[in-house]
Amino acid sequence: MKASVSKKTIFLAQFAMLLAIEAIVCFTPLGSLPIGPMVATLGMVPVIITAIILGTPAGTAMGFFTGLFSFLVMTFTPPTPVAFVFTPFYSIGSVHGNFWSLVICFVPRILVGTVTGLCFSLFSRLKWNKVFVYSVSGVLGSLTNTVLVLGGIYIFFGQSYATVIGKSFDLLLGLIGLSILTNGVPEAVIGGIAAYAICYPIKKHMSHSFE
Repeated sequence: MKASVSKKTIFLAQFAMLLAIEAIVCFTPLGSLPIGPMVATLGMVPVIITAIILGTPAGTAMGFFTGLFSFLVMTFTPPTPVAFVFTPFYSIGSVHGNFWSLVICFVPRILVGTVTGLCFSLFSRLKWNKVFVYSVSGVLGSLTNTVLVLGGIYIFFGQSYATVIGKSFDLLLGLIGLSILTNGVPEAVIGGIAAYAICYPIKKHMSHSFE
């Protein structure tokens, strides 16, 4: 019983620390890098770490908090004129967000934790190379956010988004592809590196601690 309580306490403490890091990344300039009309973010890194260290449900929960933090930032202190794609409570001129803004803001972030955790669990069972297991899980988790956010923007706000950034809608798909290369790929690389460099030694230490 004592061991069980101890594990629960450690779990909650670890989740709380990662949540605090997530808050710092989301609410301070440390985690945001404006690039054109978009904002490259490191917010997925704590989600990836949580999913690998604490499991898929915890990673999914951290993804929800990441979406919530993003929603609050975009609603109250929007760093970009295209904040309407993340919150229904922001508008610029005649362009405003709606229900789909909430979907774009929350669902991709939530699924980062889910995808990372499930990939890590699957790859671990297959007993593949440790570097591959950790890094590819992180990369796929990060790309989940990039693809779903940019895909959601194109599907639900394509014309409005193009208008706000002053581009033709015909060019939008190409611009989104460029954003994936310039924002999404570097974020995915960082996610993959962090997944192995941070999670592997922690997981190894944890496994020894409870033996």
